[in-house]
Amino acid sequence: MAPNFPEVQGGGSLILAWQVRNKRVLVIGGGEVAAGRILNLLNADAKVTVVSPRSGLNDEVAYRIAQNAVIYHDRVFEASDLDDPEITMVMTAVDDPVASSQIWKLCKERRIAANIADVPPECDFYFGSVHRDGPLQIMVSTNGNGPKMANIVRRRIAATLPENIGAAITKVGMLRRKLRVVAPGDEEGPKRMKWMSKVCVQWSLEDLCDMEEQDMEELLRSYAPDQIPSYSQVKLKEEPGVWEFDGSFGWACVV
Repeated sequence: MAPNFPEVQGGGSLILAWQVRNKRVLVIGGGEVAAGRILNLLNADAKVTVVSPRSGLNDEVAYRIAQNAVIYHDRVFEASDLDDPEITMVMTAVDDPVASSQIWKLCKERRIAANIADVPPECDFYFGSVHRDGPLQIMVSTNGNGPKMANIVRRRIAATLPENIGAAITKVGMLRRKLRVVAPGDEEGPKRMKWMSKVCVQWSLEDLCDMEEQDMEELLRSYAPDQIPSYSQVKLKEEPGVWEFDGSFGWACVV
């Protein structure tokens, strides 16, 4: 009897969230494609260097340069541009296949990860179509087969998401950071993960989005006894599982 394991489907890519915060990335080119690459990098807090003749800059790239958001060299690419030991990634977006392939070869010699626009065989990584809502990022990739299809699929997925999901995730992140203060020890790790998972499952997205800082403090009181009070219990500051009779039925027991 065959084991019930997932079937291997070759031909895919290993989709990762590459942390480039405060890392140097070289972008070669200054047109529309380069503008998109630069925006993605700045959103990820990378340190971006752009090499391109000023005559080849589009308005958006020129704006980033004017705002000092990137380091800019007004010239064509030179092999010495790769000598900077801080460079961890290279992206090319130039209309010169021969020059692009040469840059690719130079990057391989220096073992620098590179993406050569519109040349999938000369790419260590690909860009997908990304939906962004605050801390939430969803990427759809077709492994270079159909960028437009990736965009269509991404839009369809985004249309099914609640409008407030980004805000809910932000609130969950705040709660997690507060929980680490309440229970900082490494030995608390498994309990922290399990407790946070239960909060995310038992509270609705609307509850998480509406959660305020004082609600978080109240909710965290239930961490030690490993309980998950409901949203209304937290708002009313009730003990989980306790119901208080308010006499609304018109009678009461007098002892």
